[in-house]
Amino acid sequence: MTEIEKLYQRYFKDVYLFAYSLSKDKYIAEDITSETFIKAVQSIHQFKGNSDIRVWLFQIAKFTYFSTLRKDKKIIFVDSMAEEQDGMNLEHTIISTTESQRAEILLEQLKEPYKEVFLLRVYGKLSFKEIAEVFGKTENWAGVTFHRAKKRLKKEMEEER
Repeated sequence: MTEIEKLYQRYFKDVYLFAYSLSKDKYIAEDITSETFIKAVQSIHQFKGNSDIRVWLFQIAKFTYFSTLRKDKKIIFVDSMAEEQDGMNLEHTIISTTESQRAEILLEQLKEPYKEVFLLRVYGKLSFKEIAEVFGKTENWAGVTFHRAKKRLKKEMEEER
């Protein structure tokens, strides 16, 4: 098995789940995932090893997704919100499908970088250190930004009740 095949085998699921968390459409997520690995193979020589390769793949997937949105000129709303083990106990907050859909809409309405940091942490399961690498910021910045995003989502959810 070649190194590229090993890379694909090891990270396919992570990249697919991240792409799905962005698009909430399995076909779009499959396309983004495929395109991500094609781009990664074409530019593997540019990977310096300064960050986790998974972070690098997520960046490619993110830019591929945004490029797809620009091409299609459409907004895709998320269908479901992942439960987070790291203090983000949404199972108590999201009881019905209606509340879940509202939470997803609120997540889509979060301003950047809050939305992206939240998605990378919850769906991408990246550490604060890895998120900091994506943005070129400090680990502390990533943690604070995530907790502010979480706080805003909770506040909006409570106001909806």
